[in-house]
Amino acid sequence: MLGPGSWVLVGAAALIIFGPKKLPELGKAVGTTLREFKKSTQGLMDEDEKKPQRDTDS
Repeated sequence: MLGPGSWVLVGAAALIIFGPKKLPELGKAVGTTLREFKKSTQGLMDEDEKKPQRDTDS
C-alpha cells in the first residue's frame, strides 16, 4: 500500500502531466468508473446469494 508521501508524489506527478484544468475532469471520471465497478460487483454478489445452494452430500 502506498504511504502518504507516495500519494503526494503521485498527486504532484498527475498535476504536472494533466495540468490543473484537466485534473478535476479526470478525478470525476475515475470516481464514476469506480462507482459503476462497485455497483456491478455488488450485483454479481447479490445474484450469487440468491441462487439456491446445492447439497452435494451423497
